[in-house]
Amino acid sequence: MKIRNNGTGSFTYRDTYPQFQLASMTSYRAIRLPRILRLLCWLLMTTAIVVGTALTFIPWVQTTSGFGRVTTLDPADKIQNISALVSGRVAQWYVQDGDTVREGDPIVQILDIDNDFVARLNTQLGAAERKYEAARASVTTAELDLERRERLLEQGLASRLEFEQARIRVQQLQVSEEEALAELNQAQMNLSRQGSQMVLAPRDGTILHVEAGDTATIVSAGQTIASFMPSEFERVVELFIDGRDIGLVKPGKQVRLEFETWPAFQFSGIPEFAVGTFAGEVFFVEPGAGVDGKFRVLVSQTEPDANCFDRESIRPGMNVAGNCGWPPENFVPLGASSRGWVLLDKVPLGYELWRLMNNFPPGNRSEAIVMPGGSAK
Repeated sequence: MKIRNNGTGSFTYRDTYPQFQLASMTSYRAIRLPRILRLLCWLLMTTAIVVGTALTFIPWVQTTSGFGRVTTLDPADKIQNISALVSGRVAQWYVQDGDTVREGDPIVQILDIDNDFVARLNTQLGAAERKYEAARASVTTAELDLERRERLLEQGLASRLEFEQARIRVQQLQVSEEEALAELNQAQMNLSRQGSQMVLAPRDGTILHVEAGDTATIVSAGQTIASFMPSEFERVVELFIDGRDIGLVKPGKQVRLEFETWPAFQFSGIPEFAVGTFAGEVFFVEPGAGVDGKFRVLVSQTEPDANCFDRESIRPGMNVAGNCGWPPENFVPLGASSRGWVLLDKVPLGYELWRLMNNFPPGNRSEAIVMPGGSAK
């Protein structure tokens, strides 16, 4: 390589090597990127472009999730304890564990330890009835005597003192009548209580567990003798949501539920791709947190559409079974564990990943947050 003057006062660089010498220089041609490295760079650039586009344009539904269980709101629908109404001994059982009963079916008969106790109660009741009838007859007679003395007083044939004494006697006999009526009511109540020795099923349901024993078992009034689970109850799901996200969970929010007794595949950000999850709706958010800092949220079952199972209106691959009611009670009974995803706002996928990496709460783009001063944020 030489530097030559081109006649204009400047210098240029010109290759003076002959071509046959350049052809013998193979090291220069060998200095290039390997093919595998060029392919890798191309793949990385393509992947970066595809991922960036996806993070920018793919929509993602923000969710806040929580674990919970299936329960019911009506206390009459929950598992109940059947108690003995009177003290005594177990005479006969009519049910055993797992039996299905109808309302009014006998469960157990309890007899008093004293076999003559009912007979004595009947005797007391008869005596109280006779005493009340006698007291009522005495009052009737005294009232007639009072009316007679009042007429005599008007005619001047009786003194004022005799009239007042008759009126006082009527009042005294009326008190005796009321006392006799109270004794009669007490005797009837005692006999009625003892007549409730036959314990009956309060409604249709299933006997879960029999607590008491055989005919030698003594029970007292109020003692639990069996546990009972009603049938035909309304189910709800209680979820426990983290306090970071509870500000955006409001009544009316849609929820996707997964039950432990039902196979499911949940795709959090795109609910349409989930399989085996079921629709629900938030109807109550507990205003106070529990000891673990989580808030209790109650989710009810949404009403299915009339044409819910119309296959002609179903988009291919769309999970519609979860929008047509919850699984039957034999699959999802009371107490079954559940997990729910409360659906919030729809954001780009990249924003959601950034939020999760920074542990920020979900955004609320659809609703304005009213600050205490009155301004919206």
